Amino acid sequence: MSEPQYPSEPETAETMPPPAREPVFNLPPIVMAVIGICAIVYLLQQYVLNDAQQMTLLYDGAFIPVLYTGQYGFDWFLFTRPFTYAFMHGGFAHIAINMVWLAAFGSPLANRLGALRFALFFAVTGLASVALFWAMHPYGEAPLVGASGAISGMMGAAARFGFRTDRSAGKAGFAGPVLPVAIVLRSRGVVIFLAMWMIINLATGLLGFAPGIDGQIAWEAHIGGFLAGFFGLRRFDRGWQAPDWETSDRT
Repeated sequence: MSEPQYPSEPETAETMPPPAREPVFNLPPIVMAVIGICAIVYLLQQYVLNDAQQMTLLYDGAFIPVLYTGQYGFDWFLFTRPFTYAFMHGGFAHIAINMVWLAAFGSPLANRLGALRFALFFAVTGLASVALFWAMHPYGEAPLVGASGAISGMMGAAARFGFRTDRSAGKAGFAGPVLPVAIVLRSRGVVIFLAMWMIINLATGLLGFAPGIDGQIAWEAHIGGFLAGFFGLRRFDRGWQAPDWETSDRT
């Protein structure tokens, strides 16, 4: 007796492409690059360099305010320290917290601005951070390290978007036009965020309360970066256009 013949699977089912897989780490490449550089520098500091080499890296890479008063002469690292300090961190908790916030606020901003503009934004807000820190502590001898100043700038940028994001392109990016400051300050949610952010920064900086982080918190640098991101975002945003479906609904 012959075996019963069942209908075969439709040919279309065999030729259908497999469903797309979501990436495990859905972060923009530029954000991954910044995280990678910070991680490499931290690992070098902790596990590769000896004590003398660590001190050399700290002196040449960290931002030390007193070096910019003219008392110690000229060296070429004066041009690079205001940027390289952001890739150095003082401990595991320091880098871990910063990288989490970088992923949270940097990813939608990078998707909005693009890699080049995001890199420039990171550099400028980091520079603004040390500028305010130097203005308040020009003779400070303690080295300043960490990406939190630039990340604070990303938080300021997020506030200018009203924390609106769009995932229609398959990746989260800040959406809509950059809001005028007057409108931002009328948003209850944004104002609450700004108030809490300021309170936490002042508490951790002035009171020295930061669990798991050694050393003083440079709250002045955070504020410098935040103000640069909040007020300077328009210089980096390439403009916003309403989606096609939104404009078609208006016609």
